[in-house]
Amino acid sequence: MTRKELYEKKTEELILPILSEKGFELVDVEFEKEAGEWYLRAYIDKPGGITIDDCEAVSRRLSDLLDEADFVSEAYILEVSSPGLTRPLKKDKDYVRNIGKPIEIRLYKAVSGRKELTAILTAFDNDTVTVTEEGESFVLDRKNISMIRQAFVP
Repeated sequence: MTRKELYEKKTEELILPILSEKGFELVDVEFEKEAGEWYLRAYIDKPGGITIDDCEAVSRRLSDLLDEADFVSEAYILEVSSPGLTRPLKKDKDYVRNIGKPIEIRLYKAVSGRKELTAILTAFDNDTVTVTEEGESFVLDRKNISMIRQAFVP
């Protein structure tokens, strides 16, 4: 396990009880370096959406727990936020939540001459994602998907 994966895993273990108590969902945890700074980010959600007050309350409690556990050796900035409308689908629960909904997909290699499509998510498994666009079904290899997220339809 890499240091990044270890930090993310331990942070997830610390935040899950906080979120469970509040009825929130953990969408993702990431430890990333951007512009020379390390960021430890937790993305949270709940039915109806997360508020700034929700993020602040979770951030304060998580910050205290991180200070106590003291397992991150680098200086970092903690961010707790909503994943936003255009978050990528990462976990099975993200796919389940989006069955029957329009999604945007970018591919590494073209399928039927296209590298981008917006289609309805109809099924998924560990290796493939099945979508329907204008009555035509496509079974896409997950390894060929560079980005997949809920489509923003005005």
